[in-house]
Amino acid sequence: MPKFAANLTMLFNDVDFLDRFGAAASAGFKGVEYLFPYDWAASDLRTRLDDNGLTQVLHNLPAGDWAAGERGFACHPGRVDDFKAGVDKAVGYATALGCTQLNCLAGIQPTGIDAAAARETLLANLAYAAPILKSAGIRLLIEPINTRDIPGFFLNGTVQAAAILGDVGSSNLFIQHDLYHMQVMEGDLAPTMEAYLPCISHIQIADTPGRHEPGTGEINYPFLFERMDVLGYDRWVGCEYKPATTTEAGLGWIKPYLS
Repeated sequence: MPKFAANLTMLFNDVDFLDRFGAAASAGFKGVEYLFPYDWAASDLRTRLDDNGLTQVLHNLPAGDWAAGERGFACHPGRVDDFKAGVDKAVGYATALGCTQLNCLAGIQPTGIDAAAARETLLANLAYAAPILKSAGIRLLIEPINTRDIPGFFLNGTVQAAAILGDVGSSNLFIQHDLYHMQVMEGDLAPTMEAYLPCISHIQIADTPGRHEPGTGEINYPFLFERMDVLGYDRWVGCEYKPATTTEAGLGWIKPYLS
């Protein structure tokens, strides 16, 4: 059975960030993830994890100026030095937090850079990062993201992600498979998940439309959770959704899976 992690960037967002760890534990979660840890001291985050008996499941490599609209820069030819510096920073945080997965956001394809050049840059950056993370005991992930929420995002499909894994050729590169994003871009969630399961190291969920909790939209999550179980997926599932009202009010869907 998969294990569920609370995404603290989105859930329990009516309390201060550091207090969300306790809120997640009180709700029954055993793991947490969030976009970025870099605004806080690693020691403070580690204390919150330890005090609440939580596992740090995942966070992202540095992704640029988020408030200004950057969504990663791994495909940007002019940002290779920034990418390499970000790898070092992320590994330091992940090691301190006991986090064994880091997600690399490919970024929006830069204006004036064709797709071939962006892809070659992404491949080179991933080939650089994968062995560094492996030596630290950390998996490197890439995530396809839908182009409705992030127009121009370079990596936007499962087949595209799998081809990148093949071309990089590293044993330490995997897919972060967000079912919300892939429902928007592809549909056919269960067969795709099954076909690419050996490449998938982490799954994230939200319903669509609205990106709210499971049960609020069109995705049949009970069916998909059962399929994960049948397929032997026993890794983490990150709950990366926007609560329709409050986090607590919308947690009814998960209670059978946390018991």
